[in-house]
Amino acid sequence: MTSMPTLRRERAILRSMGPSATLAAIDEVGRGALAGPVAVGVVVIDLQTPTAPRGVRDSKACPETERRELAPRIRSWARHCGVGMASSREIDAVGIIGALALAAVRALNSVGGRPDVVLLDGSHNWLRRACPGVPIETLVSGDAQCAAIAAASIVAKVARDDLMVELHGDHPDYGWAGNKGYASPDHIAALAERGPSPLHRLSWRLPGTQATA
Repeated sequence: MTSMPTLRRERAILRSMGPSATLAAIDEVGRGALAGPVAVGVVVIDLQTPTAPRGVRDSKACPETERRELAPRIRSWARHCGVGMASSREIDAVGIIGALALAAVRALNSVGGRPDVVLLDGSHNWLRRACPGVPIETLVSGDAQCAAIAAASIVAKVARDDLMVELHGDHPDYGWAGNKGYASPDHIAALAERGPSPLHRLSWRLPGTQATA
């Protein structure tokens, strides 16, 4: 059985920063979608933050019903919790990495500014230029190891999924209520038949469109 993520790494970092330090765990969702925004979740904790709610793990390994049950518990548990997004038009304008940084800054602003240290999922420090002067530690598979990162992925996933279901009402042909903007067979078929909507990432080589020829 795969072990659940813990706060062991986060607490070690916080102890090295001092007793009053705050840590922001950050994860993103929607990077590989064909339509809709990219979302970045941030969960802020400190050394007084208790163990994460039972069941918190990487959002990709967490069924939708559990994610929806966990999201409000995470918001109550964390010192601060927020989600920032960058639109498909912003992705087209500045690229996916620039859009991730925009969304992360919005998420951090929503929780009251910059923490003392950031723990970022993955190997690429795409937040460095947007947060000068803030120590940032990257961790490959951080959402599988660190409960705060996993919690950030859950709140971001729930917020983005809710938005894609809402946007489905305006563009029902693409099936976003089910595929959430990712490259499912029904989504690709709709792109081939109808072409992209204004909410697709038009700078991308969208499958099913002439742009892939």
